[in-house]
Amino acid sequence: MAAAQTDRDPPTDPEFVHFSAKDTSSRWLAVSDLQMEVYCHLAMYVPRILCLGASGGSSREEQREELACQLLLLAPLEWFMLGEEPAAGLARLQENNRPSPLCGHVFKVGEPTYSCRECAADPTCVLCMQCFLGSVHKEHRYRMTTSGGGGFCDCGDDEAWKTSPYCNKHTPTERHTEEDPVAQLPVDMVARGYSIFSIILKYAVDLLTWEREDELPAGLEPPERSDSYLCMLFNDEVHTYEQVIYTLQKAVNCSQKEAVSFATTVDRDGRKSVRYGDLQFCEQAKSVIVRNTSRQSKPLRVQVMHSSVVAHQCFALKALGWLGQIIQYSDGLRRILCQVGLQNSPEGENSSLVDRLMLNDSKMWKGARNIYHQLLMNSLLMDLKYKKMFAIQFAKNYRRLQTDFMEDDHERVVSVTSLSVQLFTVPTMARMLMMEQNLMTTIVRTFVDHLRHRDLQGRFQFDRYTAQQAFKFGRVQSLIGDLKYVLITPPSDWSPQLRQKFLEGFDSFLDLLKCMQGMDPVVRQVGQHIEMEPEWEAAFTLQMKLTHVITMIQEWCCSDEHVLVEAYRKCVSALSQCHNSLPDGEQPISLSLCGHSVETFRYQVSQDKVSIHLPVCRLLAGLHVLLSRTEVASRVPEQLPLGELSPPLLIELPLRCLVLCAQVHAGMWRRNGFSLINQIYYYHNVKCRVEMFDKDIIMLQTGASMMDPNHFLMIVLSRFELFHIFSSTDVRKRYREANKDVVQQNNTLIEEMLHLIIMVVGERYVAGVGQVEPLDEVRREIIHQLSIRPMSHSELVKALPENGNKETGLERVIDSVASFKKPGVTGRGLYELCPEWNKKFNLYFHHYSRADQSKAEEAQRKLRRQNGEDTALPPPPSPPLCPLFASLVNVLQCDVLLAVEGAVLQWAVEPSGGSWTESMLQRVLHLVAMALLEEQQQLENKGDDDVTFNYTCKISRPGEAPSPTGSVLALLETLQNAPHLEVHKDIITWIVKTVSNIKTMRERTASTSTVSTCHGHGAEETLRDRDKAERKRKAEMARLRREKIMAQMSEMQKHFINENKELFQQSLEELEASTVSAADSSLEHTCVSQVCVGPRRVGGAEPRQLVTCILCQEEQEVRGHGRAMVLAAFIQRSTVLSKNRRRILPDPERHDPLFMHPDLSLGIHTASCGHIMHATCWQRYFEAVQVKEQRRQQRLRGHTSYDVENGEFLCPLCECLSNTVIPLLPHTHTPEHSDNHPSLEVWLNTTNQHIAVLHSAHRKQSEDAAEGAESVTLCQNRFSSSVREMITTFSTSTYKVGLKLNPNEQDPRVPVLSWSTCAYTIQSIERLLVDEEKPLFGSLPCRQDDCLSALTRFSSACWTTAPLKTVQTHFIRLFTVLVPDSQVENSPCILDIDMFHLLVYSVLAYSSVHSPDQSSASIDSAHLHLLHLVTVTHLVQILLTTCTEEVCMDQDGGGSEEEELICELYNTLRTHLDSVLPVVSSGWQLWRCVKAGILPFLRAAALFFHYLNSTAPPADLLVAGPGQWEALCSYLSLPSNLLQLHQSQHTLLEPLINRWCCHPGVKQVLQGGGVIVRFPRESNNLIELPEDYSVLINQASSFTCPRSGGDKSRAPTLCLVCGAILCSQSYCCQTEVDGEDVGACTAHTFTCGTGLGLFLRVRESQVLFVAGKTKGCFYPPPYLDDYGETDQGLKRGNPLHLCLDRYRKIERLWRQHGVAEVIGHAQEANQTLVTIDWQHL
Repeated sequence: MAAAQTDRDPPTDPEFVHFSAKDTSSRWLAVSDLQMEVYCHLAMYVPRILCLGASGGSSREEQREELACQLLLLAPLEWFMLGEEPAAGLARLQENNRPSPLCGHVFKVGEPTYSCRECAADPTCVLCMQCFLGSVHKEHRYRMTTSGGGGFCDCGDDEAWKTSPYCNKHTPTERHTEEDPVAQLPVDMVARGYSIFSIILKYAVDLLTWEREDELPAGLEPPERSDSYLCMLFNDEVHTYEQVIYTLQKAVNCSQKEAVSFATTVDRDGRKSVRYGDLQFCEQAKSVIVRNTSRQSKPLRVQVMHSSVVAHQCFALKALGWLGQIIQYSDGLRRILCQVGLQNSPEGENSSLVDRLMLNDSKMWKGARNIYHQLLMNSLLMDLKYKKMFAIQFAKNYRRLQTDFMEDDHERVVSVTSLSVQLFTVPTMARMLMMEQNLMTTIVRTFVDHLRHRDLQGRFQFDRYTAQQAFKFGRVQSLIGDLKYVLITPPSDWSPQLRQKFLEGFDSFLDLLKCMQGMDPVVRQVGQHIEMEPEWEAAFTLQMKLTHVITMIQEWCCSDEHVLVEAYRKCVSALSQCHNSLPDGEQPISLSLCGHSVETFRYQVSQDKVSIHLPVCRLLAGLHVLLSRTEVASRVPEQLPLGELSPPLLIELPLRCLVLCAQVHAGMWRRNGFSLINQIYYYHNVKCRVEMFDKDIIMLQTGASMMDPNHFLMIVLSRFELFHIFSSTDVRKRYREANKDVVQQNNTLIEEMLHLIIMVVGERYVAGVGQVEPLDEVRREIIHQLSIRPMSHSELVKALPENGNKETGLERVIDSVASFKKPGVTGRGLYELCPEWNKKFNLYFHHYSRADQSKAEEAQRKLRRQNGEDTALPPPPSPPLCPLFASLVNVLQCDVLLAVEGAVLQWAVEPSGGSWTESMLQRVLHLVAMALLEEQQQLENKGDDDVTFNYTCKISRPGEAPSPTGSVLALLETLQNAPHLEVHKDIITWIVKTVSNIKTMRERTASTSTVSTCHGHGAEETLRDRDKAERKRKAEMARLRREKIMAQMSEMQKHFINENKELFQQSLEELEASTVSAADSSLEHTCVSQVCVGPRRVGGAEPRQLVTCILCQEEQEVRGHGRAMVLAAFIQRSTVLSKNRRRILPDPERHDPLFMHPDLSLGIHTASCGHIMHATCWQRYFEAVQVKEQRRQQRLRGHTSYDVENGEFLCPLCECLSNTVIPLLPHTHTPEHSDNHPSLEVWLNTTNQHIAVLHSAHRKQSEDAAEGAESVTLCQNRFSSSVREMITTFSTSTYKVGLKLNPNEQDPRVPVLSWSTCAYTIQSIERLLVDEEKPLFGSLPCRQDDCLSALTRFSSACWTTAPLKTVQTHFIRLFTVLVPDSQVENSPCILDIDMFHLLVYSVLAYSSVHSPDQSSASIDSAHLHLLHLVTVTHLVQILLTTCTEEVCMDQDGGGSEEEELICELYNTLRTHLDSVLPVVSSGWQLWRCVKAGILPFLRAAALFFHYLNSTAPPADLLVAGPGQWEALCSYLSLPSNLLQLHQSQHTLLEPLINRWCCHPGVKQVLQGGGVIVRFPRESNNLIELPEDYSVLINQASSFTCPRSGGDKSRAPTLCLVCGAILCSQSYCCQTEVDGEDVGACTAHTFTCGTGLGLFLRVRESQVLFVAGKTKGCFYPPPYLDDYGETDQGLKRGNPLHLCLDRYRKIERLWRQHGVAEVIGHAQEANQTLVTIDWQHL
C-alpha cells in the first residue's frame, strides 16, 4: 500500500525522507508501553504533516498530506499489525478470508436503490444496483428510489427478504459456518491487532469528543508549542448560504468566490478553518462572525482552536477511515474491532468507546459523524453477534440519544439516531429489544414526554406554531417512524414475555391516544366570524403519522387471541375513563316516537364543544371488528367485557363527529373559517379516513347491532337535531318553518342523516363486518373510482389507502376489473372499468365526495342509456353480515325508519311547500330498495320459514297514528306516475316490480315450488313487457315528431330558393367558369417544364397578394409602395446544425460573417407564427406593451415570459414569442423571355470588367470622400418609406441577435446577417424535411411557408437600404472565391466555406453590381451562371473531402458517362494537389458519394429559388419517392449529369479549379490542419439515452462535483444535446457570464447551445428547457413506467423505461427551433415558472 505511492513528490523534510515504517514498527514491538510510544510518534508527526497553516491548500498540497499520512503514520501501524510488508500481508489476509454473505454496501447520496415489492419484508429492505441486477428480484415488481445516503444494501440478510435473500455474488458457500472468524487468524496477529485497534480507536474517540480548544489529551502534547491558531466555522441548519457568504466576506476579507468555496466546504464537511494566525487575529474574525449572525437567530458556531488540536482531529478522522478499510480485508479483524469498540472500560455503564461516540454525537461536526457512522456500519452492523450487542446499547441509550437529537441542529441523516432503521427493522432484533429493553414502551413514553403542551384535561394542545416549535415537532415525529419500524412485521409465534411487553407497550400507546382523544375541540360561531383561525395542522399531522402505527398495532393484536382479548379489555376501560371525564351527564331526557321510547341526555352539536379526534374510540372499533373476524367473540364470549359497554355511549362521540360534518355541509358552521373546513376535508381524505371516518361508521354499526334499532334511530334523529320534525303529530303535512335558511339546513341534514343510515346498514366490505376478503374491499374501491371516469394508475393509487408497507393491493385486483389503454405521444395510460362490473355500482358509496357522486351518477346513467337499459340505479346486492353484526339489518324494517320514509314520500306526493328535496326522496327510495333486496336474498337463501325479515308486509300496511295515511307502497304507486318525478320513475318501477316478485316468492308453497317459480318469473315478464311497450310507444311518437319538423324545414328551404332564383343561378355560373379556367391554367403550367432559375424561369402564379391585418382587420394588397405589412417573427442564434460544438464563439466586434464555415457552428434562425399586421398597427401595439411593462416594473420586480428590453413581445393573436417583424414584399414578376442568354465565358468577362470598374470607382470615391460625396443608393425608389423603415427594423434585429451587439445601421455586416438568416433557415428546414421523410415541397405548414417566402423576398431587397459600396464590396469578395482575383486579399479556401451560404449571398448581392440599364433577363442569366459555378465548386469540395475507405461492391457492367467523368475530374484534382488525395478506382462509388453529398445543396437551392422567384414546383417534388434527382436538376435548370457542367466548360473551369486547389488552406486542411466536414452532413440528434432509467441514475450517482474535491453532486443534470453531466443548482459550480453569477447548466447553454439548453435532471426525472438566464420550463420526461406515466421527482418509484416516441418529440422540437416558443407558452400558462431563478440552475 505504501510502496506504490513513493514515486510521487515525497515530503521534503530530511527527517521524513529517512523515515522507515518497518524500523518504527520493530521498535514498537520491543517496548512495554505501546500506547505511550504510539502517542509519542503521533505527537511528533501529526502537527507537522497536517498543520496546513493558511486556510486550506491546493490539490497538490492535499496530495502531499495524503502521502505523508500514509508513509509516516499509517504504514507503521500496518507493518506492526501484519508483521510484514503491508501490500503482501493484506493480500494474504483477503485470500484467506471467508466473507459473510452480507453485502453491506453503504449508499452514497443519490445512488439508486431497489426494493422488491413481492419479496421484501418491508419497504426499508433495499438492494444496491449490482446485487439487484444479479438477483431474481429484477423479474418481480420492484420499486426504484434514490438514496438519501447513509443506509446499506440488505443483500444476504435472511430476515430482510421473504424469499431469495441472496444475489449471485453473495450466495453463501458451503464452508461458511458459524465458527469464530478470529480463530482463522494467527494468534500473534490477533494480539497485535487487538492492541493497535484499542490504541487507535481510543485516540480517535478521545479527539472527536475532546472539548478543550488549545490543549491536547495526555501524551499528545507537541514537542514545541507554536502560537498558531485556526478560526473554525461550523455548519448548522439555521443559516442560509447567502448569510454565511456575506458574513465571511466581512469577517475574513475574502472574495465572493473564496467565501462561496468556504461555505460549500462547511456545508459538506461540517466545519472549515476560515482564518490562520495568532490567537488575537483569529478571535477578531470570530467576534465579527458571531456579531453578524446573531441578529435573527442564534449565531453561527465558531471556535478558535490551536492548530495542533485541529491537526490531531483531522488525523483521527483519517484513522477511523483507515480502520474501516483494514477490516474489509478480514472478518477476523472486523470482529476484533467490534470487541474493542464495545468493551466497557473500568468506569462502568456506557463507558465503551462506541457508547462514548454515540452519546457525544450531537456535539460533533458533520464530517466526523459521517465517518464514524460509516465505520459502525462497516464493523458492528456487518457482524450479527455484535450487531445485537450494539442494538442493546442503542436501545438502552435510546431516550438520551433522542433528547440530544431534539436539541441538535443537524438533519436526521447525520444523526446517530438514524441508525434505528438498521436495527429496529430486523424482526428478531426488534422483538428481542422489546422483550429485554422494553423498547416499545420506551419509544412511546419518550414521544409523549417531548410533547409537553397540554390543556387542563391532559390533552395535547398545539399553540400557534413558531418556527422553533415546528422544527421540534418535526424532530419528535421521527420517534413514530422508529415505532413503525419495530411493529412493521407482526410475529407469527408469541412467547409469554413478548405478550407481556407488547401489552405494556400497548398500555403506554393508549396513554398517548388518551392525550389525543378530544383534542382541538370546536364550538360553533354564531353572530360574528371567528377572529383567529385556530391551529389544527399539528393534530392532523400527528394523526397521519400515527395512522400506520395504529393499523400495525391492530395487526399484532389480530395475530394472537390472548393479546386481542387483553387489548380489547384495556381499550374498553380507557374509553370509559375518557367518557367519565366528559361533562355530558347532566340533563337526562326521554324521547318517544312510533310507540318506542329511549333515555338519553341533552346535547347539541350546534351549541356544545365537539372534537374530530377520537383515536381511543376508533381503536376500539378496529379491535371489535377483529373480534368478529377471528370469531373470538362467538367462541369465548365470557372472556369479553361486552357487558360493560353501554351502546348509546359507544355511538355518542362518533355520531357527534358525523353530525358535525353534516352541519358543515349544511352551511351551519360558515363562521368558523377555513380551519374547520380543512379538518373535515382530511377526516374524509384517503390519508386519514381508514382510522377516522371509516372507524366512526364501524363504531355506529357496532352500537346499532347491540341496540334496539328504533332506539338507535331516535338517538340519531336527536343528535341531528331533527327529532322535532318527525315527532310532530302532523308529520305528513310537513313541519312548516318560516325561515328559509333553516328550511334549507334541515333539508340538507335530513339528506345527510338518510345517507348515514344507508352507510351504517350497507357498508359491509370490511372483513369482520361483512363476510368478505380484504381484496374485495380494494376491488370495490377501484370499481367505484373507475365508475367516475377512466383513471391512470397513479390516480388510482392515490385514491386507495396505503398500508404500512406502502402497498394498496391494487395490482392484485386491477386486471380482473379493468382494461388498460396505452397512451400516445402525450397523455398517460388509463384504466377503464369492464362493463360486467357496472352492476356492482352503489350510488351512495361511502367514500364518494359530493362532486364524485354526481359525476359517477351522470356517467352511469349515460352508460345505461347508451346500452338501451332503464336508468334506475338500484343498490347492488350486499354480502351477508358476520354474526356479531347480524342484527344490523333490522334497522331497515324498524318502525322509526318506516315513519321517516313515509313522511318523506308523503311530502313528495304533495309538492306544494318547498320543504323537501329530490335527493331526500332519492335516498329514501335507495333505503326501500336495500330493504327489498335484503328480504329477497334471505328468501332465496333460507326459504320462507326461517326469514325474520318481513319488509314487504310492513310497507303494505297503512301508517299508524300519529299519521294514519296510506302505506309506503301505496305512496310509491301514487308517485310512479307523478309528472314532477320523471327522473325517479325508473327506480320506483323497479321497487314496485321487486315487491310483486317477493310476494310471488312468498306465496309459492313447498309442493308447487317449481310452478310458482315460473309464475313469479311470469309476473316479472308481464311487467317487463308492459314496460317495453310503453318505451316503444314513446320512441314512435318521437320519430313522427322529428319527421314532421324535417318536412317543414325542407319546405321553407325550397321557398327561399324560388324567391332568390337569379342570385343562385349567377353564383353557379361563376363557379363553373372559375373551375374551367383553373384547369386550363394548370394544363398550361404542366406543358412548360417548371424552371425556377435562369432566363427560362416561370414567374409567380399570384401577381396580387391580399392580406388582412390581425389588429385592425383591414384588408390590403402587398405592394412595394403601399403601407408596409409585416409578419411577427422570432430570431434566435442556433447550433442545431453545428458539426463542431467546440468552436469558440467569435468576438462580435471583429467577427466577419461573410463566409460561413461548412461546420455551421453558429447560425441565425428565423421563425414566424405567420400572423400579419400593418407596420403602424404593430408599432402602436409594441409601444403599448413597453408602457405596460414599465408600469409593471414599478409595481413588482420580476420577469415576464418575454423580455421587452430585448424587443420581445407576444404575437397579439396566438401569443407566440416574437422579437421582430419581417416586412412583406411583392412577388417578383415573370421575366420577358429573351433569347440573348450570354454564355458563361461572356458573362465572366463582363462581370470581371464590372468589378474592375467598381474597384477604380471605389478608389476614386474614397479620395472624394473628403468632399462629402456619399454614394446614394440607386434603388431607394423601389419601396415606400414605411417599407424601407421595416426593412431596416428587421435587418438591425438580425444584426443585434446574430452578433449580440447594439444595433448599428451603418455597420457593413448588416446585410450579410440578413442573408445569413435566410440561408441558415432554409438549410435547417431542408434538414427537417429529410429527417421527417417529407417531400421537398407542399408539406410545410403555412406558418413556415409564409416565413420562408417573406424572408427570402426580404433578403433580396435588404441591400437597398445599405450603402451601395458596402454591398458591392461584399459581392466582389464573394466572387473572388469562385474566380480568384489578385486585388482581393486573404480570401478563404473552398474547404472553409459553406457553398449554399455562398450561393445565397452572391445571388442576393449581385443586384447591386449589375448596371440599371440591364434587363431583368440578364439578372436571371447571372443567377443561373452563379448557380452553375457554385455547384461545380461544391462538386470539387465534396471530392476533396470524400471519405473513400468504405468500399462497396462494384456495380456490374461498364462504367456510365457519369462514372468516367467523375474519375477524370478526381484524377485532375489529385494532380493539382500532388497526390494528397488517395487513389480511388471505383467511379461508381465516387459518383454515389458525390450524388449523396450534393443533394442537400440542390434541395436547399431549389427551396431558395422557389421562394425568390415564386415559381410553382414540379409535381415530382410534391411527393416523396423516386424520380427526385431528375426533377430537381431540371427545376434548377441543371443537367441531370452534373459533371457535364464541368465537361462543357472544361477549358474555362480548369484554371479556376487549379487555383482553388492551389490555395494553401486546402492542403493544410487535408493534411489534418483543420476541421474536415464530410458531405452530406448528417443531421444532429440528441444524445442516446439508456432504455432503463436506473442505468442513468447509476451513472449520475458516480458523478462527482468537479469543484468540491470529489464530493457527490446533489443535482446531477444531463445535457441532452452533448451528453455532458453538470452539477446544477449548487454554489460550488457557479461561474460568471456577462458579469453575472450563473449556475453550471446556464453557463453550459452559452457554450453548447448559444443560450438554449435541454437538460434532464437525473434524480428527479425532469426535463428542463432553458433559454437565456431568465427563462425556462419543465417538460414531460421521455421515461415512462409500465402504466404509461412519467414519474417526476421519482415519487412512485415504479421502474421507468425510455419511450422513444416521446424522446423523438423532444428532438423534433429542438430541430424545429421550437424550444424557446414552448418555454414562452409554458411561462404564459403558469406564472410560477416566471418566478424561478433559472440562472442559478
